Amino acid sequence: MTEQNYDVIVVGAGLMGSAAARHLAEMGVRTALVGPAEPKEKSDHTGVFASHYDQARITRKIDKRKNWARFSQEAIKRYPEIADKGEQPFYTPSGAIIAGTEFGEGRDFVLGAQENAVANDVAHIPLRGAALAERFPEFSFPDGILALYEDHDAGWINPRLHVKAEITAATKAGAVLYRDTVVRITEGQGTAQVHCAEGSILTGGKVIVVCGAFSKADGLLPDPIPMRVYARTIAFFELDKAEATRLAKMPSVIYMPPGRHEDPYILPPVLYPDGKTYIKIGGDAVDHELETVDEMIAWFRSGGDPVAGAAIAEILVGLMPEIKYRSITYDSCATSFSPNGNPFIYPQTDHIIALTAGNGAAAKCADEIGRLGALVATGGTIPAEMYEGAFAP
Repeated sequence: MTEQNYDVIVVGAGLMGSAAARHLAEMGVRTALVGPAEPKEKSDHTGVFASHYDQARITRKIDKRKNWARFSQEAIKRYPEIADKGEQPFYTPSGAIIAGTEFGEGRDFVLGAQENAVANDVAHIPLRGAALAERFPEFSFPDGILALYEDHDAGWINPRLHVKAEITAATKAGAVLYRDTVVRITEGQGTAQVHCAEGSILTGGKVIVVCGAFSKADGLLPDPIPMRVYARTIAFFELDKAEATRLAKMPSVIYMPPGRHEDPYILPPVLYPDGKTYIKIGGDAVDHELETVDEMIAWFRSGGDPVAGAAIAEILVGLMPEIKYRSITYDSCATSFSPNGNPFIYPQTDHIIALTAGNGAAAKCADEIGRLGALVATGGTIPAEMYEGAFAP
Protein backbone atom coordinates (compact mmCIF):
# COMPACT_ATOMS: atom_id res chain seq x y z
CA MET A 1 0.00 0.00 0.00
CA THR A 2 1.21 3.50 -0.82
CA GLU A 3 0.01 6.81 0.54
CA GLN A 4 0.37 10.13 -1.27
CA ASN A 5 -0.85 13.66 -0.57
CA TYR A 6 -2.17 16.10 -3.17
CA ASP A 7 -4.01 19.38 -3.32
CA VAL A 8 -6.58 17.99 -5.76
CA ILE A 9 -7.27 14.43 -6.86
CA VAL A 10 -9.20 13.93 -10.08
CA VAL A 11 -11.06 10.62 -10.13
CA GLY A 12 -11.76 9.66 -13.72
CA ALA A 13 -9.13 9.86 -16.48
CA GLY A 14 -11.47 10.38 -19.41
CA LEU A 15 -12.21 13.45 -21.50
CA MET A 16 -13.31 15.87 -18.79
CA GLY A 17 -11.12 14.38 -16.06
CA SER A 18 -7.89 14.57 -18.04
CA ALA A 19 -8.75 18.16 -19.01
CA ALA A 20 -9.38 19.12 -15.38
CA ALA A 21 -6.06 17.58 -14.38
CA ARG A 22 -4.20 19.53 -17.07
CA HIS A 23 -5.70 22.85 -16.05
CA LEU A 24 -5.01 22.17 -12.37
CA ALA A 25 -1.41 21.14 -12.98
CA GLU A 26 -0.79 24.19 -15.14
CA MET A 27 -2.12 26.35 -12.29
CA GLY A 28 0.65 24.92 -10.11
CA VAL A 29 -1.75 22.75 -8.11
CA ARG A 30 -0.38 19.43 -6.81
CA THR A 31 -2.61 17.11 -8.83
CA ALA A 32 -3.25 13.39 -9.09
CA LEU A 33 -5.29 11.86 -11.91
CA VAL A 34 -6.72 8.40 -11.24
CA GLY A 35 -8.35 6.08 -13.76
CA PRO A 36 -7.80 2.71 -15.43
CA ALA A 37 -6.55 2.27 -18.96
CA GLU A 38 -8.94 1.19 -21.70
CA PRO A 39 -9.64 -2.56 -21.53
CA LYS A 40 -8.19 -4.69 -24.32
CA GLU A 41 -11.45 -6.60 -24.80
CA LYS A 42 -14.75 -4.82 -24.25
CA SER A 43 -16.92 -7.93 -24.38
CA ASP A 44 -15.48 -9.59 -21.27
CA HIS A 45 -14.46 -6.51 -19.27
CA THR A 46 -16.03 -6.42 -15.80
CA GLY A 47 -14.82 -3.00 -14.68
CA VAL A 48 -15.81 0.55 -15.52
CA PHE A 49 -16.02 2.01 -19.03
CA ALA A 50 -15.22 5.51 -20.28
CA SER A 51 -16.83 7.58 -23.01
CA HIS A 52 -13.59 8.15 -24.93
CA TYR A 53 -13.23 4.53 -26.04
CA ASP A 54 -13.88 5.49 -29.67
CA GLN A 55 -12.16 6.93 -32.73
CA ALA A 56 -14.41 9.82 -33.74
CA ARG A 57 -16.73 12.41 -32.22
CA ILE A 58 -18.24 15.46 -33.91
CA THR A 59 -16.88 18.87 -33.06
CA ARG A 60 -18.64 22.12 -33.95
CA LYS A 61 -19.32 25.56 -32.55
CA ILE A 62 -22.98 25.84 -33.49
CA ASP A 63 -25.60 24.58 -31.03
CA LYS A 64 -29.14 25.66 -30.21
CA ARG A 65 -28.21 25.63 -26.50
CA LYS A 66 -26.34 28.77 -25.47
CA ASN A 67 -24.08 27.18 -22.88
CA TRP A 68 -23.07 24.26 -25.07
CA ALA A 69 -22.31 26.60 -27.96
CA ARG A 70 -20.04 28.61 -25.67
CA PHE A 71 -18.42 25.48 -24.17
CA SER A 72 -17.53 24.37 -27.68
CA GLN A 73 -16.19 27.73 -28.79
CA GLU A 74 -13.91 27.99 -25.75
CA ALA A 75 -12.65 24.41 -26.07
CA ILE A 76 -12.07 24.41 -29.83
CA LYS A 77 -9.86 27.48 -29.73
CA ARG A 78 -7.54 25.55 -27.36
CA TYR A 79 -7.22 22.45 -29.58
CA PRO A 80 -3.88 23.60 -31.08
CA GLU A 81 -2.49 24.33 -27.61
CA ILE A 82 -3.56 20.93 -26.27
CA ALA A 83 -2.13 19.09 -29.28
CA ASP A 84 1.16 21.00 -28.98
CA LYS A 85 1.58 20.51 -25.24
CA GLY A 86 0.36 16.93 -25.42
CA GLU A 87 2.49 16.09 -28.46
CA GLN A 88 -0.54 14.48 -30.07
CA PRO A 89 -2.81 15.75 -32.88
CA PHE A 90 -6.43 14.67 -32.41
CA TYR A 91 -8.58 17.03 -34.51
CA THR A 92 -9.61 16.70 -38.18
CA PRO A 93 -11.13 19.90 -39.70
CA SER A 94 -13.61 18.25 -42.07
CA GLY A 95 -16.33 20.85 -41.49
CA ALA A 96 -19.73 20.20 -39.93
CA ILE A 97 -23.42 20.60 -40.75
CA ILE A 98 -26.33 21.02 -38.37
CA ALA A 99 -29.59 20.57 -40.27
CA GLY A 100 -33.31 20.40 -39.67
CA THR A 101 -36.67 21.56 -40.94
CA GLU A 102 -36.99 25.32 -41.33
CA PHE A 103 -40.79 25.30 -41.10
CA GLY A 104 -43.42 23.77 -38.83
CA GLU A 105 -42.90 21.41 -35.92
CA GLY A 106 -39.26 20.93 -34.99
CA ARG A 107 -38.00 24.16 -36.58
CA ASP A 108 -36.58 25.37 -33.26
CA PHE A 109 -33.78 22.80 -33.62
CA VAL A 110 -32.02 24.53 -36.50
CA LEU A 111 -33.40 28.06 -36.07
CA GLY A 112 -32.24 28.16 -32.45
CA ALA A 113 -28.80 27.00 -33.57
CA GLN A 114 -28.72 29.70 -36.22
CA GLU A 115 -29.71 32.36 -33.69
CA ASN A 116 -26.83 31.38 -31.40
CA ALA A 117 -24.40 31.23 -34.32
CA VAL A 118 -25.30 34.80 -35.30
CA ALA A 119 -25.19 36.03 -31.69
CA ASN A 120 -21.74 34.48 -31.15
CA ASP A 121 -20.40 35.57 -34.54
CA VAL A 122 -19.70 31.98 -35.60
CA ALA A 123 -18.90 31.85 -39.31
CA HIS A 124 -21.32 29.58 -41.17
CA ILE A 125 -23.04 29.19 -44.53
CA PRO A 126 -26.84 28.66 -44.62
CA LEU A 127 -27.75 26.18 -47.35
CA ARG A 128 -31.16 25.17 -48.69
CA GLY A 129 -32.63 23.27 -51.63
CA ALA A 130 -30.56 23.27 -54.78
CA ALA A 131 -27.61 25.05 -53.16
CA LEU A 132 -27.46 22.39 -50.43
CA ALA A 133 -27.70 19.55 -52.97
CA GLU A 134 -25.00 21.10 -55.13
CA ARG A 135 -22.60 21.69 -52.26
CA PHE A 136 -23.11 18.24 -50.71
CA PRO A 137 -24.31 15.82 -53.41
CA GLU A 138 -23.62 12.82 -51.17
CA PHE A 139 -26.70 13.74 -49.13
CA SER A 140 -30.37 13.66 -50.12
CA PHE A 141 -32.08 16.08 -47.76
CA PRO A 142 -35.86 16.46 -48.17
CA ASP A 143 -37.49 19.76 -49.09
CA GLY A 144 -37.72 22.42 -46.41
CA ILE A 145 -34.38 21.65 -44.76
CA LEU A 146 -32.02 24.38 -43.62
CA ALA A 147 -28.40 23.29 -43.18
CA LEU A 148 -25.88 25.46 -41.35
CA TYR A 149 -22.42 24.61 -42.64
CA GLU A 150 -19.30 25.42 -40.62
CA ASP A 151 -16.25 25.13 -42.83
CA HIS A 152 -13.84 26.41 -40.16
CA ASP A 153 -13.07 25.07 -36.67
CA ALA A 154 -15.44 22.13 -37.10
CA GLY A 155 -15.22 18.47 -38.06
CA TRP A 156 -14.31 15.63 -35.72
CA ILE A 157 -11.93 14.68 -32.96
CA ASN A 158 -10.40 11.36 -32.00
CA PRO A 159 -11.42 11.11 -28.32
CA ARG A 160 -8.77 8.52 -27.49
CA LEU A 161 -6.04 10.80 -28.81
CA HIS A 162 -7.65 13.85 -27.19
CA VAL A 163 -7.38 12.14 -23.78
CA LYS A 164 -3.83 11.05 -24.56
CA ALA A 165 -2.84 14.63 -25.37
CA GLU A 166 -4.49 16.02 -22.21
CA ILE A 167 -2.79 13.42 -20.00
CA THR A 168 0.62 14.00 -21.56
CA ALA A 169 0.25 17.75 -21.09
CA ALA A 170 -0.97 17.27 -17.51
CA THR A 171 1.93 15.03 -16.51
CA LYS A 172 4.43 17.36 -18.18
CA ALA A 173 3.02 20.12 -15.98
CA GLY A 174 3.49 17.98 -12.85
CA ALA A 175 0.31 15.90 -12.46
CA VAL A 176 0.79 12.29 -11.34
CA LEU A 177 -1.16 9.60 -13.19
CA TYR A 178 -2.41 6.49 -11.38
CA ARG A 179 -3.74 3.74 -13.65
CA ASP A 180 -6.10 2.31 -11.07
CA THR A 181 -9.80 2.10 -10.26
CA VAL A 182 -11.18 4.03 -7.30
CA VAL A 183 -13.41 1.88 -5.10
CA ARG A 184 -14.46 4.48 -2.53
CA ILE A 185 -13.86 8.02 -1.31
CA THR A 186 -13.96 8.93 2.37
CA GLU A 187 -13.50 12.12 4.38
CA GLY A 188 -11.77 12.80 7.67
CA GLN A 189 -9.29 15.05 9.44
CA GLY A 190 -9.98 17.92 7.05
CA THR A 191 -9.16 15.98 3.88
CA ALA A 192 -10.59 13.36 1.54
CA GLN A 193 -9.13 9.92 1.00
CA VAL A 194 -9.27 8.10 -2.33
CA HIS A 195 -9.07 4.32 -1.95
CA CYS A 196 -7.84 2.48 -5.03
CA ALA A 197 -8.46 -1.12 -6.03
CA GLU A 198 -4.76 -2.02 -5.96
CA GLY A 199 -4.29 -0.71 -2.42
CA SER A 200 -3.11 2.88 -2.80
CA ILE A 201 -4.71 5.52 -0.61
CA LEU A 202 -4.40 9.06 -1.95
CA THR A 203 -5.15 12.02 0.29
CA GLY A 204 -6.26 15.36 -1.05
CA GLY A 205 -7.66 18.66 0.04
CA LYS A 206 -10.19 18.33 -2.79
CA VAL A 207 -11.43 15.43 -4.91
CA ILE A 208 -13.19 15.88 -8.24
CA VAL A 209 -15.38 12.93 -9.20
CA VAL A 210 -15.61 12.90 -12.99
CA CYS A 211 -16.57 9.35 -13.91
CA GLY A 212 -19.37 9.90 -16.41
CA ALA A 213 -22.22 7.46 -15.95
CA PHE A 214 -20.17 5.62 -13.34
CA SER A 215 -20.23 8.70 -11.10
CA LYS A 216 -23.41 7.09 -9.78
CA ALA A 217 -21.43 4.15 -8.34
CA ASP A 218 -21.72 3.59 -4.60
CA GLY A 219 -18.87 5.02 -2.56
CA LEU A 220 -17.84 7.87 -4.84
CA LEU A 221 -20.16 10.87 -4.36
CA PRO A 222 -21.67 11.26 -0.87
CA ASP A 223 -24.97 12.57 -2.27
CA PRO A 224 -26.92 10.89 -5.09
CA ILE A 225 -27.05 12.93 -8.28
CA PRO A 226 -30.32 13.27 -10.25
CA MET A 227 -28.65 12.14 -13.45
CA ARG A 228 -30.33 9.79 -15.90
CA VAL A 229 -28.13 7.39 -17.85
CA TYR A 230 -29.56 6.04 -21.10
CA ALA A 231 -28.38 3.11 -23.16
CA ARG A 232 -27.62 4.11 -26.72
CA THR A 233 -26.82 2.12 -29.86
CA ILE A 234 -24.53 3.22 -32.68
CA ALA A 235 -24.27 1.78 -36.20
CA PHE A 236 -21.09 1.39 -38.25
CA PHE A 237 -21.16 1.20 -42.05
CA GLU A 238 -17.99 -0.46 -43.30
CA LEU A 239 -16.68 1.11 -46.53
CA ASP A 240 -14.25 -0.23 -49.09
CA LYS A 241 -11.33 1.90 -50.23
CA ALA A 242 -13.14 3.32 -53.26
CA GLU A 243 -16.20 4.43 -51.27
CA ALA A 244 -14.06 5.87 -48.49
CA THR A 245 -12.19 7.88 -51.12
CA ARG A 246 -15.44 9.10 -52.71
CA LEU A 247 -16.70 10.34 -49.35
CA ALA A 248 -13.36 11.60 -48.04
CA LYS A 249 -14.47 15.25 -48.07
CA MET A 250 -17.77 14.59 -46.31
CA PRO A 251 -18.45 16.81 -43.26
CA SER A 252 -19.74 15.70 -39.88
CA VAL A 253 -23.53 15.99 -39.65
CA ILE A 254 -26.13 16.63 -36.97
CA TYR A 255 -29.57 16.16 -38.46
CA MET A 256 -33.13 16.12 -37.15
CA PRO A 257 -35.30 14.46 -39.82
CA PRO A 258 -38.77 15.98 -40.21
CA GLY A 259 -41.45 14.18 -38.25
CA ARG A 260 -39.01 12.10 -36.19
CA HIS A 261 -37.71 12.38 -32.65
CA GLU A 262 -34.11 11.36 -33.33
CA ASP A 263 -31.37 13.91 -33.89
CA PRO A 264 -28.73 11.62 -35.37
CA TYR A 265 -25.06 12.47 -35.57
CA ILE A 266 -23.05 11.16 -38.50
CA LEU A 267 -19.27 10.97 -38.77
CA PRO A 268 -17.40 10.98 -42.10
CA PRO A 269 -15.24 7.97 -43.04
CA VAL A 270 -12.78 7.22 -40.23
CA LEU A 271 -10.11 4.53 -40.02
CA TYR A 272 -10.56 2.35 -36.92
CA PRO A 273 -8.00 0.23 -35.05
CA ASP A 274 -9.22 -2.95 -36.80
CA GLY A 275 -7.87 -1.52 -40.05
CA LYS A 276 -11.34 -0.89 -41.50
CA THR A 277 -12.95 2.41 -42.46
CA TYR A 278 -16.43 3.19 -41.16
CA ILE A 279 -19.10 5.86 -41.30
CA LYS A 280 -20.72 5.99 -37.88
CA ILE A 281 -24.24 7.10 -37.01
CA GLY A 282 -25.69 7.43 -33.54
CA GLY A 283 -28.49 9.26 -31.79
CA ASP A 284 -31.23 6.68 -31.45
CA ALA A 285 -34.41 7.78 -29.67
CA VAL A 286 -34.82 4.72 -27.43
CA ASP A 287 -34.67 5.88 -23.80
CA HIS A 288 -33.74 2.70 -21.96
CA GLU A 289 -32.48 3.89 -18.58
CA LEU A 290 -29.52 2.21 -16.89
CA GLU A 291 -29.97 2.57 -13.15
CA THR A 292 -27.18 0.47 -11.61
CA VAL A 293 -23.49 -0.03 -12.26
CA ASP A 294 -24.10 -3.69 -13.07
CA GLU A 295 -26.65 -2.65 -15.70
CA MET A 296 -24.15 -0.19 -17.18
CA ILE A 297 -21.40 -2.79 -17.40
CA ALA A 298 -23.73 -5.35 -18.95
CA TRP A 299 -24.89 -2.79 -21.51
CA PHE A 300 -21.38 -1.74 -22.52
CA ARG A 301 -20.48 -5.39 -23.02
CA SER A 302 -23.64 -6.14 -25.00
CA GLY A 303 -22.83 -4.62 -28.37
CA GLY A 304 -26.03 -2.56 -28.41
CA ASP A 305 -29.63 -3.14 -29.44
CA PRO A 306 -29.94 -4.35 -33.07
CA VAL A 307 -33.50 -3.02 -33.35
CA ALA A 308 -32.44 0.50 -32.35
CA GLY A 309 -29.35 0.14 -34.53
CA ALA A 310 -31.41 -0.82 -37.56
CA ALA A 311 -33.63 2.26 -37.05
CA ILE A 312 -30.72 4.70 -37.15
CA ALA A 313 -29.09 2.79 -40.00
CA GLU A 314 -32.31 3.34 -41.96
CA ILE A 315 -31.94 7.10 -41.41
CA LEU A 316 -28.42 7.05 -42.83
CA VAL A 317 -29.46 5.08 -45.90
CA GLY A 318 -32.33 7.53 -46.42
CA LEU A 319 -29.99 10.51 -46.18
CA MET A 320 -27.24 8.87 -48.29
CA PRO A 321 -29.13 6.60 -50.70
CA GLU A 322 -26.10 6.03 -52.94
CA ILE A 323 -23.84 4.82 -50.13
CA LYS A 324 -22.08 1.53 -50.86
CA TYR A 325 -21.12 -0.48 -47.81
CA ARG A 326 -19.79 -3.93 -47.04
CA SER A 327 -21.60 -4.48 -43.75
CA ILE A 328 -23.43 -2.79 -40.88
CA THR A 329 -22.46 -3.56 -37.30
CA TYR A 330 -23.71 -2.15 -34.00
CA ASP A 331 -22.18 -1.21 -30.70
CA SER A 332 -23.23 0.21 -27.36
CA CYS A 333 -22.64 3.54 -25.67
CA ALA A 334 -24.44 5.59 -23.03
CA THR A 335 -25.39 9.21 -22.44
CA SER A 336 -25.86 10.95 -19.10
CA PHE A 337 -28.39 13.75 -18.70
CA SER A 338 -29.00 16.33 -15.98
CA PRO A 339 -32.51 17.73 -15.42
CA ASN A 340 -31.73 21.22 -16.76
CA GLY A 341 -29.33 20.27 -19.57
CA ASN A 342 -26.20 21.74 -17.95
CA PRO A 343 -23.33 19.58 -16.74
CA PHE A 344 -23.01 19.12 -12.99
CA ILE A 345 -20.05 21.14 -11.70
CA TYR A 346 -20.48 21.72 -7.98
CA PRO A 347 -19.08 20.86 -4.53
CA GLN A 348 -21.11 18.31 -2.58
CA THR A 349 -19.01 18.75 0.56
CA ASP A 350 -16.02 20.85 1.59
CA HIS A 351 -13.80 18.28 -0.11
CA ILE A 352 -15.73 16.44 -2.83
CA ILE A 353 -16.81 17.97 -6.14
CA ALA A 354 -19.13 16.45 -8.75
CA LEU A 355 -18.20 16.95 -12.40
CA THR A 356 -20.40 14.89 -14.73
CA ALA A 357 -23.48 14.78 -17.01
CA GLY A 358 -22.25 15.38 -20.54
CA ASN A 359 -25.81 15.51 -21.91
CA GLY A 360 -24.67 13.79 -25.10
CA ALA A 361 -22.52 16.74 -26.17
CA ALA A 362 -19.43 16.91 -23.96
CA ALA A 363 -16.68 15.24 -26.01
CA LYS A 364 -15.94 18.22 -28.25
CA CYS A 365 -15.95 20.70 -25.37
CA ALA A 366 -14.48 18.55 -22.60
CA ASP A 367 -11.50 20.86 -22.17
CA GLU A 368 -13.72 23.79 -21.22
CA ILE A 369 -15.90 21.74 -18.87
CA GLY A 370 -12.76 20.33 -17.27
CA ARG A 371 -11.40 23.85 -16.89
CA LEU A 372 -14.56 24.91 -15.08
CA GLY A 373 -14.23 21.91 -12.77
CA ALA A 374 -10.66 22.91 -11.99
CA LEU A 375 -11.84 26.46 -11.33
CA VAL A 376 -14.48 25.30 -8.83
CA ALA A 377 -11.99 22.94 -7.14
CA THR A 378 -9.62 25.83 -6.50
CA GLY A 379 -12.27 28.09 -4.95
CA GLY A 380 -13.52 29.85 -8.05
CA THR A 381 -16.99 30.08 -9.52
CA ILE A 382 -18.41 29.51 -12.98
CA PRO A 383 -18.41 32.93 -14.68
CA ALA A 384 -21.99 34.19 -14.90
CA GLU A 385 -21.08 36.55 -17.74
CA MET A 386 -20.31 33.49 -19.91
CA TYR A 387 -22.72 30.81 -18.74
CA GLU A 388 -26.29 30.81 -17.51
CA GLY A 389 -28.39 28.56 -15.32
CA ALA A 390 -27.52 26.20 -12.50
CA PHE A 391 -24.67 23.67 -12.52
CA ALA A 392 -25.95 21.90 -9.41
CA PRO A 393 -29.21 20.07 -8.60
